Amino acid sequence: MASCISGSAYADTSHARIVRLSLVQGDVRFARDVKGDPLSDSSQVSWETAALNLPIRQGYVLATDNGRVEVEFENGALAFLAENTVLQFYDLSSEDGGLTTRLILRQGSVEFWVNPARGDYFSVTGGDFSVEAESKATFRMNNFDDGSNVSVLRGHLTALANGKNTSLAKGDEFSMRAGEADSGEVARAGESDEFDQWAAGRISTAVSATNASLPLTNGSGYVSGYGDLYTYGAWFPVAGYGSCWRPFGVGLGWSPFDYGSWYYDPFFGWAFLGGYSWGWLPYHYGGWLFQPGVGWVWSPAGVQGSPGVGRWRPVTGVWMRASNGGTAIVPAHPLDGRGKTPLNLSQGMFAVTTRGVTGTVTPQSDARWKVENKPSREVIQNQLTTAAAPTRVSRTMAASTETAGRSTIVFDRSEGRFVNSTKARASEAAGATTGTGNGNAEQAQRGMKVYPAQNRGGNDARVPPATDRMNGRETAGRQGTPATRTAPPPPNVPRSVTTERVFNQSSSAGGGGRAGGGAGASGASTGGAGRGSAPSGGAPGGGGRSGSSGGGGGRPH
Repeated sequence: MASCISGSAYADTSHARIVRLSLVQGDVRFARDVKGDPLSDSSQVSWETAALNLPIRQGYVLATDNGRVEVEFENGALAFLAENTVLQFYDLSSEDGGLTTRLILRQGSVEFWVNPARGDYFSVTGGDFSVEAESKATFRMNNFDDGSNVSVLRGHLTALANGKNTSLAKGDEFSMRAGEADSGEVARAGESDEFDQWAAGRISTAVSATNASLPLTNGSGYVSGYGDLYTYGAWFPVAGYGSCWRPFGVGLGWSPFDYGSWYYDPFFGWAFLGGYSWGWLPYHYGGWLFQPGVGWVWSPAGVQGSPGVGRWRPVTGVWMRASNGGTAIVPAHPLDGRGKTPLNLSQGMFAVTTRGVTGTVTPQSDARWKVENKPSREVIQNQLTTAAAPTRVSRTMAASTETAGRSTIVFDRSEGRFVNSTKARASEAAGATTGTGNGNAEQAQRGMKVYPAQNRGGNDARVPPATDRMNGRETAGRQGTPATRTAPPPPNVPRSVTTERVFNQSSSAGGGGRAGGGAGASGASTGGAGRGSAPSGGAPGGGGRSGSSGGGGGRPH
């Protein structure tokens, strides 16, 4: 993938990855550089209100209260957080174009649509087990006080628990009770609920829009945000630059920095969060051209005119500082050189105050302007407000089979159909004795204890969602504070790992890296200090990869 910034308008080559917050509904907050479980000691974590198009890097944590979130990854993969959910971005790294993604679901419900390409690795840990996706799949993971589960809506997954792997296919649900390493069970997934349907609609819309935009990506492998451009603007040819884009509904005097907010990250400086729905790609890749009679248009051309989206920038602008102390910004041109006078300077500069970017400024005759690679933290006021820590919400999985009228159904692989769990238990016993039989027997041979399905027959069978089925438990759940649950670290990436710094030496705080890398921002997370946690400074067993970063990942299709 494209590399990350370290205090300049251009990025030095690194393995850092940046994903984005592509939808925000309601109360959403985030924390940076979190080490361990953010719910176990909230006093050590600083929370801020999240905004649309927030750049998310390794070590960040997203939390919802009465809200929902969509996260889009570089290759178009999506994650949807339900209400009262906490998701930790434990490892975001890359090697030779392959993307490593390891996430920890600390609380709540998340639905994922993933499309890993060759060389990619994607895993999610929730409760006492993890799942890995090696091919395109849609799945939902729920993590609550007394256990966790994952339902496969499309594709295939592998569940990793207690040293054993369990293959899961569409319609399967893997569950495990908290603190019981041998309680893994495979059963039929419950019916979809409103949250599933909402996520399905978002997936359909995002994939359709992205597919329509793929011809415009020039094969770069980076597709995040292109679907928004297809929906909210138009493309047209510009001599020497190929296809360029302009948003719908803006006038001739429109400025790229008219609408959005600013926030400061110590690793890449000031970042601009475009307030428009399309405000991701044009503010972090490519550059701007001013066309007479048209106004500002965005070009996806990379540095030095190379095709694709080029390198990631915290803002597609060049900072300027005057000898009299004034600060301004110029929209970055696709061909700007690092530290060089911006080619768009002739189109004017936009004044920067503590409140943000205002109107154009005319250079004064007594003021000399020069490029400033990294403006100070005091140049603008951070426009993302502080927020309270998310609340640990006490919730449990569905009632046990002792509840009257509940169906107990599991999938009998020997018969190729779902059956009553009583019959399934009988076939399990036979299979375990003979070494043949259904899939449950195969799991038993691998050392996994298989339980009958519990409460799988109705809409309220698959708890969590913070949706219709959860509302009945919500009030009671908030009356007490649940006991803290530790989580095992995410599984190690099954490939060779070479420790290497993610941010270059000039990055503040010395730069972290991939999990398994050096100390610093991101690599220091230990996944919650659960069983098998690593010493401070690196995730257990590595997890990052070495080599040159590259664009890439799978494509929506």
